Amino acid sequence: MENVRRLTNDQADPRGPEPEYIDAERDVLGGCMHHPRHIPGVRATLTGGDFSQPAHELVWDALLHLYDNGQPTTPLAIRIELEKRKHLTRAGGTSYITRLADHAGGGEPEYFAEQVRAQADLRREADLGRRIVQRATAPDAEPGGAVTFIDDYLQLQAERAAGRSGDPVDRMLAELLDASSLDNMPALEPLVGDLLHLDSLARIIGPSGHMKSFVTIDIAGHVGTGMKWHGQHVKQGTVVYLVAEGARGIRKRVRAWEKHYGLKMDNVLFLPRPVQTRGDEWDTLIEAMRRLEPALIVIDTQARVSVGVEENSNTELGIVVERIEDLRRATAACVLVVHHTGHIGEHGRGASAAKGALQSELHVSKKGDNARNVIVTMKVGKQKDDEQGADLQFGLKVVDLDGEAKADGSPVTSVVLKSLDLSDRGPLPGTAEWIAQQLDQAGVPAAYGRERLRSECVQRGIAVRNDLLADVARIRKARGQVGDRSDLGFSQTHLVDPHPDRPTHPTNPDNTGQDTPSNLSPDLSPTKTTQPVPKIRTGTKETPGQTCPGQVGDSTGQAVEPPVPSPLLLGEGQVGQPTPLCTVCHDPLHGYRLNRGYDTCIGCDPTTGSHPNPAA
Repeated sequence: MENVRRLTNDQADPRGPEPEYIDAERDVLGGCMHHPRHIPGVRATLTGGDFSQPAHELVWDALLHLYDNGQPTTPLAIRIELEKRKHLTRAGGTSYITRLADHAGGGEPEYFAEQVRAQADLRREADLGRRIVQRATAPDAEPGGAVTFIDDYLQLQAERAAGRSGDPVDRMLAELLDASSLDNMPALEPLVGDLLHLDSLARIIGPSGHMKSFVTIDIAGHVGTGMKWHGQHVKQGTVVYLVAEGARGIRKRVRAWEKHYGLKMDNVLFLPRPVQTRGDEWDTLIEAMRRLEPALIVIDTQARVSVGVEENSNTELGIVVERIEDLRRATAACVLVVHHTGHIGEHGRGASAAKGALQSELHVSKKGDNARNVIVTMKVGKQKDDEQGADLQFGLKVVDLDGEAKADGSPVTSVVLKSLDLSDRGPLPGTAEWIAQQLDQAGVPAAYGRERLRSECVQRGIAVRNDLLADVARIRKARGQVGDRSDLGFSQTHLVDPHPDRPTHPTNPDNTGQDTPSNLSPDLSPTKTTQPVPKIRTGTKETPGQTCPGQVGDSTGQAVEPPVPSPLLLGEGQVGQPTPLCTVCHDPLHGYRLNRGYDTCIGCDPTTGSHPNPAA
């Protein structure tokens, strides 16, 4: 042993190494300081007498007092409470309270409480053995005298086991909260605006083929990247998308989303196969998600992960819901389930057991038969703790996938959502912008001044105040042309081109963001006379560019004729009146049907089921 260096007395710890359960007690106290929501579970597992250190029992009693009275459980609050009780010195002083706060226990004090409980039980068994030996070896010992110690011990352990096993006595009493303690319960944390929340179960429902998956993928992409979702605040986090249905089509939708937004759909992971909720693999999924800690887990669809389950049975569907709840509890994520509605009504298909467990339910439906006129509506069918809010509406934008083509050479396409609530909200009636829009749609030349605009408004029954006429003229002249596409409901940020089969035109070279006559489609482009118009001299003074009194000219002295509206927007006998007509009943279109590019009125829309028979 000559090669072993001996420690000097001041280097050696006279107390020896501390037992591991001492650190477990510190992890319990430190974890409860930082995560008070775990206190009810810890309290159901152990009592103050289970701590081996008297100082720890003092801290635990002070911590419970603060928690029960709805006060903070921070180290500072505990130190103040111990000072009030004159127990701070006995509890180790300020420095020891600070040391306890460093033991957060990984945020799992209930796990370490089990270890503390086990060590306390072993100490009691050892104490029981010592008492039996002492009684049996006492000078006045009698046979059977130590039996009472054993009976008392077994009774105590039976009572504690009942509380630990979930018996509806001790454990339930330990979980009861008074009104002041409710403030310690964490509030719901928003994930997507007021629609989806962390640590909750939500569902998107709708008829088959009504864009549910498109809406869900759009939400997933925004959560993964942290972008606002069509004006709704988003908490960024990892997303896991369980593609249990339609896995082969998911790639096109993701690539279209990435091209539209110009960025990768980061932090979104896809599992392209169903995992059955009632199978053993579901436990594997739960553990995998617990390690990954995603913010959003999408299950698309409910039917594909519950194969063989009787949908109309509350008992069987209740088991499926509970297994999905196990996934939520293990991850504290928002678990979003995609489900179909029945053939009739707007309710989710099957038994009602699922809806009772939902925090949120969103209903998705669509109207229209092609990308140009489809409107997707999302309404909030259930919001357990918040008001339901207004419906959201979306249009579709067709996106060509880069580098991909079909066998005939045509591009491979998919669609993405475009918010109508943000990009297509028209101006308020009566405002200068609204009046300018009405005049644009009527084909009134943009160069008209206030007096001629007043006359045009009177002819068309548009009420306008005198003080607005100057603003109307300024807005229209700044726009520089008649019938801006955005005024007709086809803004660049709105739906797909209303006439995708027509040739496109180059954009204006000055990058002003406005359409000029050279890049408008043929039916919207203003026309000019090709022959110069001779100037007619009069005795009145002429303004620059004027050709004759009452006529406005360009800088060359050439008159600008009013544009010829598209014949497609006119009905028989109405040439020169650019009021768009329904292609079925030929009545004028107006309101949102006009602004959003519909070519039929609501009564003639085939999707409403009221399409008239033209031959009738």
